[in-house]
Amino acid sequence: MAEKITIIEGPTPEFREVNGLWIQGVAESPSQYDTYYTELRAFDGYSLVDRCTNAWKKNESIVLEYRTETGLIEEITIIAAHPEETEDGDMIQLWVRQAREDVEFEIKFDDGDDEEDYF
Repeated sequence: MAEKITIIEGPTPEFREVNGLWIQGVAESPSQYDTYYTELRAFDGYSLVDRCTNAWKKNESIVLEYRTETGLIEEITIIAAHPEETEDGDMIQLWVRQAREDVEFEIKFDDGDDEEDYF
């Protein structure tokens, strides 16, 4: 079972897609993943990063557990973490990944008819 960091209160995290060569090295895997970045307030950002580091040293994964805007509980795998002290308090920067097969998409087939078929 994966170690968890749970968001107890606050808004749903905003995930921004990460692109660039450096992330390919960090997230290298035989599977396809999309990588995202988020920044969260933390009571003690350094202890959260320590939890991530300890899990990775044991070759275990660690996930971020949060509630979506509709109230459902979701988890996403953390691949990198960095604490930051700001005037507003501790923050933690997280880079997370989601398997590409979890991404929804449409396939359009053009069979020459005027009607469009979507699956």
